[in-house]
Amino acid sequence: MGFVVFVALGLYLLISIGVVKGALVYARKSGKSAIRWGFGAALVMYLIPFWDWIPTVAMHRYYCETEAGFWIYKTPEQWKQENPGVLEALVVNKGWPSRHEEREGGHTKIDTALLNERFNIVVMQQDVTSFLSIIRRKEELLDLRTNEILASYVDFSTGHTVAHSAGPSGPMKFWLHNGECGKTPDVAISSRKWMNQFRGAEK
Repeated sequence: MGFVVFVALGLYLLISIGVVKGALVYARKSGKSAIRWGFGAALVMYLIPFWDWIPTVAMHRYYCETEAGFWIYKTPEQWKQENPGVLEALVVNKGWPSRHEEREGGHTKIDTALLNERFNIVVMQQDVTSFLSIIRRKEELLDLRTNEILASYVDFSTGHTVAHSAGPSGPMKFWLHNGECGKTPDVAISSRKWMNQFRGAEK
């Protein structure tokens, strides 16, 4: 697939050069500005595949800076004090059962991991916009009895969409692919370790 993508890009580059040369020839024969026509043709050929690159990078950076991160609302120690002896008695559900739900025409997908009789991890993936391939991923650790959120993790990725109709996706636009916010990979690992403290014993 990578070879096919690079061949396609090479062909598109050759076509673009031909279009620009054609625009220059036409401008000179017609007595028009060769600079304007050449630049205009080059800009059009650039925007056809890359029109969403700068907006995607800019919006991804904005969301990463303003919304991404990991928040702890109640520590395991605090929860143990409020629920003495409960955490030690929890048992992990075998097979990691889960529920799947789709909303907004497939633009939002929610997967709920049923950890044990007391806790769920709810993972929501949502298309941020209708024209750029940016996904917001939010994970929450939920206390089922109190409906309280104990921790929350938010990250953003680009180059794919939750719903394919939401925007450009797939290998052809590999330059848009960014798996996560650059500042949060360590935070993501920390969030997994922290949430695992509420899983319970393997039996």
